[in-house]
Amino acid sequence: MTTIMERQFVSSSHILSIGYDPSSMTLEVEFKTGAVYQYYDIPQSLYDGLMSADSHGKYLDAYIKKGGYRYSQV
Repeated sequence: MTTIMERQFVSSSHILSIGYDPSSMTLEVEFKTGAVYQYYDIPQSLYDGLMSADSHGKYLDAYIKKGGYRYSQV
């Protein structure tokens, strides 16, 4: 069973909240559609960049989705 990661609400047109587990390097993104995705093997530096980006959605797309990281919908 997948445990729910603690997420932080963000100001974004498409993303509702973002969480990160440094021990497993797992990024969890909850979209406003209700879909939740986990991205794997994400370095802390990418998470930090995502959280400080002017556009969370653009950063997620450019560096994580297009970066070829494994992911799954939870």
